Amino acid sequence: MGVHIKQAVEVATYIISQRLQGKKRFPLTLMLEPLFRCNLACSGCGKIQHPLEVLRKYLTPEECFRAVEECGAPIVAIPGGEPLLHPQIDEIVSGLVARRKFVYLCTNGILLEENLHKFKPSPYFTFSVHLDGLREWHDKCVDRKGVFDIAVKAIKAAKAKGFRVTTNTTIFEGVDPKEMQEFFDFVSSLGVDGMMISPGYAYEWAPDQEHFLKREQTRALFREILAPYRAGQKKWNFNHNPLFLDFLVGEKDYECTPWGMPSYSVLGWQKPCYLLNEGHYKTWQELIDNTDWEKYGHKSGNPKCRDCMVHCGYEATAAMDAFNPANMVKAASSLF
Repeated sequence: MGVHIKQAVEVATYIISQRLQGKKRFPLTLMLEPLFRCNLACSGCGKIQHPLEVLRKYLTPEECFRAVEECGAPIVAIPGGEPLLHPQIDEIVSGLVARRKFVYLCTNGILLEENLHKFKPSPYFTFSVHLDGLREWHDKCVDRKGVFDIAVKAIKAAKAKGFRVTTNTTIFEGVDPKEMQEFFDFVSSLGVDGMMISPGYAYEWAPDQEHFLKREQTRALFREILAPYRAGQKKWNFNHNPLFLDFLVGEKDYECTPWGMPSYSVLGWQKPCYLLNEGHYKTWQELIDNTDWEKYGHKSGNPKCRDCMVHCGYEATAAMDAFNPANMVKAASSLF
């Protein structure tokens, strides 16, 4: 099982409730960025490109709780930066779990093992460890040797202490499909609770803009990588709605749902998503009410959105599509 059954049921209940209330736009996952500071300088990210005065800031637990309650999303992903650098990250996590939010703490793994004692296992809490491939490729992606081995050791330690652990993989141009299949086999052998994958796309602050995938490249690459899985030859455990995987290989043609995974950080509510630097609003309602959503997404003609197939825009679309009666059986089958 990838997505925990409790999460699947509670998220389904949430979606039905929002629809019954007649809401057209509502979030599924809040990207809560309590700080931008990091202990890596990955060329495909760029969060540490922010000015020094921004890198010194971090959200208080109270500010985090306020943002979560303001938008009401049932899932909270905590990226960064590196969240484990936050001096109160354990308070933030415990407060969100107490509010029955499904929390995914995204980490590069470097500080994970030494910080495990700060957290408690819970069906509402998951460590999401960044691994972009096997040792040589991953260490190249994060621009530091040895990180892969540290992260793998931390995953084993977290699993030994009873924590839920998933991996989070960004797939860039130049990846070897066979090596990626070997990577999925290796990660599966670690006993993780699921794997998350997404195509790399041009985050505007990223230093390396040359290795992000175009839309047709994405589909072709994911068809090749996922071929054994889709043929039933591999039982890889993905922490995704299967309809999102259908989208990645080109069997579904979805439109972006940019409000489905909003981003809140020390700068406020980012408009319209964390990939685009078009400013920030102070409140969630301002983001929803004042954003011209027709200007974003593949069909909008916006050149910044032309090739994007990233999870932040399309997983929410797949989740909504799962409530199409024709898709409900397929979506439910992925839970067992």
